[in-house]
Amino acid sequence: MSGGSRALVARAAELRDTILHHDHLYYVEGKTEISDAEYDALFRELRELETEHPELADPDSPTQRVGAPLPEGQGFEKVRHAVPMLSIESLFGREEVEEFVTKIRRFLGLEDDHDLVFHCEPKFDGVSASLLYENGALVQGVTRGDGQVGEDVTQNLRTVRNLPLVLSSERRPVPAFIELRGEVLIARDKFVALNKRREASGKPILANPRNAAAGALRRNDPTEVARYPLEFHVYDAPRIEGSKGGERFESYEGILGALADWGLPDAGYGERCDGLDACLDYHARLEGRRDDVPFEMDGVVAKLDRLDLRERLGTTARATRWQYAHKFAAVEATTTLRAIEVQVGANGRLTPRAHVDPVEVMGVTVRHTTLHNADHVEALGIVVGDRVFLRRAGDVIPQITGLAQAGKKKAPKDWEDGLPESLRSDSGARVGVTWRWREAFAMPEVCPACGTAVVQDGKYYRCPNVHACPPQIVGRTLVLTGRGGFEIDSIGEKMIEQLLECGQLASPADLFHLDPEVLVDLERWGQKTVDNLVAQLDERRHVPFARFLASLSIPDVGGATGRLLAQHFASWEELTAADEEALQHVDGIGPEVANKIVAWLAEEQNAALVARLFAGEVEIVYPQKGAGGGAFEGRTVVFTGSLEALTRAEAKKSVEDQSGRVVSSISSKTDYLVQGGKPGSKAKKAEELGVQVLLEPEFLEKIQGPGV
Repeated sequence: MSGGSRALVARAAELRDTILHHDHLYYVEGKTEISDAEYDALFRELRELETEHPELADPDSPTQRVGAPLPEGQGFEKVRHAVPMLSIESLFGREEVEEFVTKIRRFLGLEDDHDLVFHCEPKFDGVSASLLYENGALVQGVTRGDGQVGEDVTQNLRTVRNLPLVLSSERRPVPAFIELRGEVLIARDKFVALNKRREASGKPILANPRNAAAGALRRNDPTEVARYPLEFHVYDAPRIEGSKGGERFESYEGILGALADWGLPDAGYGERCDGLDACLDYHARLEGRRDDVPFEMDGVVAKLDRLDLRERLGTTARATRWQYAHKFAAVEATTTLRAIEVQVGANGRLTPRAHVDPVEVMGVTVRHTTLHNADHVEALGIVVGDRVFLRRAGDVIPQITGLAQAGKKKAPKDWEDGLPESLRSDSGARVGVTWRWREAFAMPEVCPACGTAVVQDGKYYRCPNVHACPPQIVGRTLVLTGRGGFEIDSIGEKMIEQLLECGQLASPADLFHLDPEVLVDLERWGQKTVDNLVAQLDERRHVPFARFLASLSIPDVGGATGRLLAQHFASWEELTAADEEALQHVDGIGPEVANKIVAWLAEEQNAALVARLFAGEVEIVYPQKGAGGGAFEGRTVVFTGSLEALTRAEAKKSVEDQSGRVVSSISSKTDYLVQGGKPGSKAKKAEELGVQVLLEPEFLEKIQGPGV
């Protein structure tokens, strides 16, 4: 093996170890040592190194979490569990738990409950799975199925970011074979974010985290599974074989310690409980803080700690005798559906919102909840006046889950009097409100906010009157003033609505043209409020390029994409002159986003918005560039292969310090391809397009020399 080959092998191994170290810190221990950008640079370098040098490929590399999709029409292979995944007996209330523990004590011949030590942990509402590791490497992942036979979903489980593909042997030797059991989960906040992304892209809303996790694991394409924020948390290891040194475990607590040493993720809520009272106390404490735990859970699982006692107790045909599930109180209530209101969002989407008679669910009074879209309302099968089931999804977000009882044929005498004040108008109910007894919901044909004919976009309806529909103006103004935009916190939604009503605001850009004398006369404003707002507007007129872009409500351009564009384009004028091909040279921007940006920039009303911002003395602060004057000033550079003298990140910085640009793909507009190691597909394309290729010594000479 040559010196260069040895260097490549060593670099690949170093990158894998470093990335796996940071994966464990982030996904298992909840810590970080490097920034996202630094992590991405390491991952990108490893992926490119393995692509350019296939001989370096390793099936356990962090880059190989996502495998190939199943062939069309092929299902998952059935796998029989060597140790059946049995059920856990569900118990409700103290008396049932006491009876269960008494049976255990009598069977084992113990006189005192304190002789029984349990390990208690949350009963997460996720998807159970079995994992097999051989010599420390993940070789198979199987769903629970019916407890006897599951489905092989190995490739999908490999995408779960906190699940190690290779167990750690730093703290203790890894056994020759180990079978793990655990729960695949989605945290509530990540589930909410996932649904927002799905809704924004026109995909159906997912009902709850468990269904989302179950659906993800049964997808045929691991690339799609990787888009779900899945986590795995271990709860058992029924088989551990071939431990070096003859290590034997006598307790569940000992097994948990070993699993932690091997780098397996545990949610961290489990406790050792001596006796029944300690178990009941744990249950009460965890139920009291169920809103604080990030995952859905419906109770507590209590397991005997001693493995020899478990073996003596054994199992029934369907359940284990040495553990029980103590369920929590229900989180569902019933109430009457009073009305359905259609709201118009900042992006023009029309969303139905249910108004219900006030009902308390887990200490919170619920009066209204989203219904997502018209199809969702139809699927629920509910009409105004029905009794409905209402649940705080994830114990936080109120959600109607179904019909409890259909309303009677005749309306109550006081039905109309019960219409919420917020839905009333001089003629009865506001436009877009379904409120009459037994009235079925239907999307309005015109926008309830501005009267414009609505358009249907798949399952969704939207108002196309982007620049004159009041809720859309308010929403876009909130984006402009938000933390990702101009960061103007002296004004909020209600104040923006007042400005709209009094004629001071017809577009977000009008904020920089406000008349202070008019503002002082507005209700609840006053001189101090006006002075604070005017002062902050003056201060915020100088805005960084990235935040300026994020403030404009360009589709799919938020903070991250705004930063990418600001780093790539030297000015607003240069960005507006870019076509779709030029935009796709920005690493991280694909054809769909590029198309939306070009379309937005081409609209006259959007150009007028930006012009009015500039007329209001808004100035863009562009990123500081390097001193310039070097060989790469104004040039576009692509890298391929591995460099020996510099890391990819160092080489990229060197080009940018000379006011050059680094992009990820070759095109006719590329000035240089910097090639390290063996030539690959990029080198061939560079040759076809006539792009100048620089080998590493030539590249180093250019960045160190006086320039050309």
